[in-house]
Amino acid sequence: MLKSSTRRWLAGLGVAGAFVAAAATPAAADPVDEVTLYFPDTTVALGDQGKDASAKLFTRVNTQFHDATVRYDYRSLAGKVKLKAQSEADDCEAPEEGVLLCREYSPVYVDETYGGQLTELNIAATDEAKAGDAGDLKISFRVGNLEKASYTSHLRVGEGVDIAVGPDAEFDVQPGDSFKAPVTMVNAGKSTVDGVVAYFDNDYAIRPVDRFSNCFYTVDSIIACEFDEEIPAGAARSVTFDYQLGKDTYAPGSQSGHTRFMTPADFEDLFEQRARSGAKAAKHGTGPKLSLTEASAKVARSVQTDIDSSNNSWNISINVGGKNGADLEAIGAELTGEVGTEVTAQVGFRNNGPATLDHHRGDSQVTFVDVTLPAGTRAVQVPVNCAPFKGDGTKLTDGGKPGAPAYRCFPGVFSKAGVHLLNELRLRIEEIVPGASGTVKINAPCECQGGFSDDLKPANDTAKILLNATGGQGGGDGDGGSLPITGESTALIGGIGALLLAAGVGGYVLARRRKTRFVA
Repeated sequence: MLKSSTRRWLAGLGVAGAFVAAAATPAAADPVDEVTLYFPDTTVALGDQGKDASAKLFTRVNTQFHDATVRYDYRSLAGKVKLKAQSEADDCEAPEEGVLLCREYSPVYVDETYGGQLTELNIAATDEAKAGDAGDLKISFRVGNLEKASYTSHLRVGEGVDIAVGPDAEFDVQPGDSFKAPVTMVNAGKSTVDGVVAYFDNDYAIRPVDRFSNCFYTVDSIIACEFDEEIPAGAARSVTFDYQLGKDTYAPGSQSGHTRFMTPADFEDLFEQRARSGAKAAKHGTGPKLSLTEASAKVARSVQTDIDSSNNSWNISINVGGKNGADLEAIGAELTGEVGTEVTAQVGFRNNGPATLDHHRGDSQVTFVDVTLPAGTRAVQVPVNCAPFKGDGTKLTDGGKPGAPAYRCFPGVFSKAGVHLLNELRLRIEEIVPGASGTVKINAPCECQGGFSDDLKPANDTAKILLNATGGQGGGDGDGGSLPITGESTALIGGIGALLLAAGVGGYVLARRRKTRFVA
């Protein structure tokens, strides 16, 4: 029920965060009418079969659209680029050169968290194209005769090359240890590669030791490294990345990293997606330049050189030894108010460390938080990541539904050591019940994927929600007695791998929408 790694990848590579951010902003408009469209900037190669890509929709609430059509206008590149449906089964036609009209299968479902994907297209250069051709792709999403959203993407034509990398590497290290990760890249094509970029998707625990001037960084994460060296056809180059495993890495366990090597043009397309997602700005390092070195023939021969997009990726696997656990402590609340008033309960947990919990690879919750309300209160506003709970029958589709006596909250995939994760529940005091109290229980059992069962101090896994209700006329606000909010954690963004960073931004903004708070 909680497993959605495929959708997470789509969201990550489609920069869901940018559009969830727009959706998260309070507005007077009907949420159903707030639709955002996105299509990635794309560079296609001469003489190649092209690239597949699809437009994505984002809305504030789960939505279905019937009688939907999408118009793709690329007349600025007419005769040089051709768009067509990736599958012949899709209902697309070209009413004129440089225009593609697709009728979407009904209904088009848009998930409020992950968005919705439209017809997958193939974009290819024609025989008339030449390297450097560029133009706009104007997209219009319509429901019936009404335009619901539009977007302008950018298309380019370039020379095709093939960069192959490897071999994958495996390491045995403990929290705090440093290690070196060498990788070799081969120009497996027929043309000289004019520069290459390494784009990183490392787990939060994998920290760069250096701050090279030709690499981009955010907080503790390395995002990308640009190399301006030319690589002749058939030649090989190597580079070594120095890493340290964070002292807050959970152990025993495993960590992993994924790096894509690409052309500067492809990097510009992808990095533009990251910028549009609202991700924290990446900055160049202030140290020396990291350079490629010539690889020996023996090393070069060991690298896979199949001309396939899958050979552009390099993976590292880390077996984390030692013992480094985490203590999650439940956080309750003390509420005071008159009958008829509303109070805000900020409840959840704090990760006392020493280890950070990072479940984003498996897309599973770090823990489950069960909240039982004090007698005499009624939930009137609930974050969407909290659903009415009875037994183990939580329905995620009921997230944010008020009026239940108990809720199960899903705090997300990341819990940094030393940081609170709190949810805000708005409660109305309806009657005085002497001695009324509720509970917050973390690490609650769940017959589903995720959760945390190895807490260092299970004794602090339960906290109370205390209510001091008094008589009165009501109609106002009571005292939530909450923790001070000192700012949202940048670790949730900075700590997530670069290729998934957009999904991380989406999670960060969703956390804001869900009224999850991060307190140092």
